[in-house]
Amino acid sequence: MPIAKYSYTALDCPDPLALAEFYSKLTGFEMEPLGDFDPEKVTWYCLLRNGTEAICFQKIDNYIAPTWPEGPVPQQMHMDFHVRDLDVAEERVLALGATKSDFQAGTNFRVYLDPVGHPFCLCLDPNVEMFGYA
Repeated sequence: MPIAKYSYTALDCPDPLALAEFYSKLTGFEMEPLGDFDPEKVTWYCLLRNGTEAICFQKIDNYIAPTWPEGPVPQQMHMDFHVRDLDVAEERVLALGATKSDFQAGTNFRVYLDPVGHPFCLCLDPNVEMFGYA
């Protein structure tokens, strides 16, 4: 019997609205503020997958971006996203504001940094069933 039910992953960031918009465009998930609905006061935004919170973004006033793969600030965590075509997906995430990491360790995935420096990977999965995705 499990101890708990997984709810969502929360990422620290300086601007939860901006980072939620980035990942919403990447995944197609809906955005929703959590808490105060005044955009100047919201400190959390969540992305909903089929109406359920999947990824949330928490405002941190003194946010320090990871310096991964080396340096004093480790990556702490990263997310993987499956795509059919790495080249097409790369073009699209770079247009959203991601940057390609200098560190690339494999051939069937690519490492990127979101607009505030969190590493994430686009992983080749030619069998993934994705309507309208790269």
